[in-house]
Amino acid sequence: MFKRFLTGVAAAALMTGSAMAETTFTANSFYAAEHPHSKYGYIEWAEMVEEMSGGELKPDVYTGTVLLAPRANLQGIRDNVVQVAHHAAVYTPSEMPVANTVQELGFNYSDPLVMIFASTDFSMNNETQLAEWADKGVVYLGSYATPPYVLFCREPVRTLEEFKGKRIRTAGSSVSQWVEKAGGIPVNVPSSEMYTGLERGTLDCASNAANDLIDRSLWEVSEHTTMLSTGMYWTGPQWGYNPEFWSGLTTEQREILMQATARAMSRMIIEYVGSAKEKLALAKEKGNNVYEPGEDLLASAEEYRANSVETAYRTAEETYGLSNGKEVIDDFIATHEKWEKLLADVDRTDEDALTELVMQEIYEKVDASTYGVQ
Repeated sequence: MFKRFLTGVAAAALMTGSAMAETTFTANSFYAAEHPHSKYGYIEWAEMVEEMSGGELKPDVYTGTVLLAPRANLQGIRDNVVQVAHHAAVYTPSEMPVANTVQELGFNYSDPLVMIFASTDFSMNNETQLAEWADKGVVYLGSYATPPYVLFCREPVRTLEEFKGKRIRTAGSSVSQWVEKAGGIPVNVPSSEMYTGLERGTLDCASNAANDLIDRSLWEVSEHTTMLSTGMYWTGPQWGYNPEFWSGLTTEQREILMQATARAMSRMIIEYVGSAKEKLALAKEKGNNVYEPGEDLLASAEEYRANSVETAYRTAEETYGLSNGKEVIDDFIATHEKWEKLLADVDRTDEDALTELVMQEIYEKVDASTYGVQ
């Protein structure tokens, strides 16, 4: 099925190539060029898109914050400043209550490979989530997922006593609630501001994936890393398209973008997980101190995790105003369980196998002639 789909896309591109106008469009990722979300999710993805379309689709990629600040990507997509961009839903909680409701489960999960596909599946099929994308002027095409976040600190933070009173960069309400409960002070700033916050002392710790020790040079301003998982992030689109632009594409072009997304997601998550391990080891070589969390700090996190689903139900209703919050959360949990089973016997480093699986389970079940079309 996957090979037949690729053959059909290639044939369509060849047959219609002379009639299709060249389409150059702006694509934006606020991460630095070497970050996996930019390098594999945008730079190499753009090369795939251009090659697969026979040069008909030409993404003009911007990385970093030159074009848009992290919080501005949603508006940038909506206003057609960019035609496709990454947007982290945790930066706009009031505008994306559904996406942020499922992110309340972030403390519960630690497998980014399962999450990137489960999140995509849920986000392209759950009716409540689809309605939110449409309402906010976004056509959702694929997810991102981070490795588990750990703590980068200016001084050792291994116990609840050392944790107490520390100003900790967090993203999303779930981890912020735990930080407060454990005695810390959550500070919600974009990941692009971690370095300056740690350097100036406005942050005592930052929570992010381990590769940022090197990719964002955090080892220079945080000598102490604690391997306490503070959850993962996946909500908001890795590729969110402007609806007018998306609707103006041909069905064949949308199919090409779907296939490129399937492969880019697979490559991106393989490389991101590998990068986190590699960069942690490199930071240790540079003198970074790496600790396991003390028993009391770990117990605090595990206690919060044990009650997080019930907490998420309440937060969905009380904070985000969802009348069907439990239904949305339960659907997400079921989708995650589905992908745990689908990936159980798949080589987690085989890009081709992962691409084929996500094509079969997600994109080949989507009608490119109607999905997201106004």
